[in-house]
Amino acid sequence: MIETWDVVVVGGGPAGSAAALRVKQLRPEARVLLVDKADFPRDKACGDGIAAHGREELDLLGLPGVIDDYRPARRLSVVSPGGARVLATVARPNHVVPRKVFDARLVEAARARGVEVRRGRVRELTAQADHVLLDGRVAARTVVGADGANSVVRRLAGLPPTPDRHTAIAVRGYADVPADDDVQFIAMQKDGWPAYAWSFPIGDGTANVGFGMTLPRLHATGRPGREVLHGRLAELLPDLPARDLRAHHLPMSPGRPVPGAGRVLLAGDAASLINPLTGEGIYYALLSGRLAGEAAVEAAGAPLAAYRRKLRRALGRHLRTTDMLSRAAQSPGFIDAAIGTAARRREVFDLMVDVGLGAGTVPAPLAAAIARRWLWNALRRA
Repeated sequence: MIETWDVVVVGGGPAGSAAALRVKQLRPEARVLLVDKADFPRDKACGDGIAAHGREELDLLGLPGVIDDYRPARRLSVVSPGGARVLATVARPNHVVPRKVFDARLVEAARARGVEVRRGRVRELTAQADHVLLDGRVAARTVVGADGANSVVRRLAGLPPTPDRHTAIAVRGYADVPADDDVQFIAMQKDGWPAYAWSFPIGDGTANVGFGMTLPRLHATGRPGREVLHGRLAELLPDLPARDLRAHHLPMSPGRPVPGAGRVLLAGDAASLINPLTGEGIYYALLSGRLAGEAAVEAAGAPLAAYRRKLRRALGRHLRTTDMLSRAAQSPGFIDAAIGTAARRREVFDLMVDVGLGAGTVPAPLAAAIARRWLWNALRRA
């Protein structure tokens, strides 16, 4: 017997849960299956940061209060590779919620909305004229692959993995901090740039701490990854000894995400939707998952074309902006100039947050201001 579903979602993280939730929100009678290789709650290596942009997505999904019990982080401090510093209150507060909690809440919300949730792995996809067959026994009009950085769905759909040059690796742990600490801290490192450490207070006396760098830069050290990542984390955050350290890959957006193939749509990390400037991925995951769910409902006959259009409208200009900025940011001096300008001009700080954590773009006058400071810094050093 072959089970028939309107939508099968593979992966129960924010992207997959958002897709399932959106389908049921728009079409309550739809048959939706959510499959994940793990039972929830389960840990997931991540920075745990949920920006205000992500909260807007949760509101759109009908989950406005799902993280209200976590204290917001209202301040952000950044140290550039060259030592430029900025500390300011963000226009809209961010939250830090462990993925073990956040993902489980989203899965339960999907279950409460009528989504069938199962534990399992997908090993085979077969494209048919009007559906996709999974493992020879489950048929779906649309499949949403939201199974992370090492997406099996992406590989089974015949799509190549993210190239190493667009991939980062990070190690994440937890450390004790004062209970009233509400400053999200990022310390960038010039050695091996792009590379930075972070401390994101959760609000309960602990903080998510970690260090990340690009895969080519890590390979260039010629040293074991664990030694480099753990060592640099301890070097940059010496007062925050970390526990529960876990490493994870981050497939960074190259400016044009791979949205899928045929009736298979990719969302979140599986589509290489991670901000190349900051490594932020939860907002992209929630947004792309929601859009994939909308496409599956609104264009069941040709979901990929609809999904591609939706992604282009929502993120096209932004992804081109982050791609361009990430190329400029290969020079630590560019980041020094950006942070130095943000320290003096509030609108630049707000824009930096919007581009790094949301879907912002850079107006020409502000880009020119950063470029002028970049040139001035270079001339002064010369």
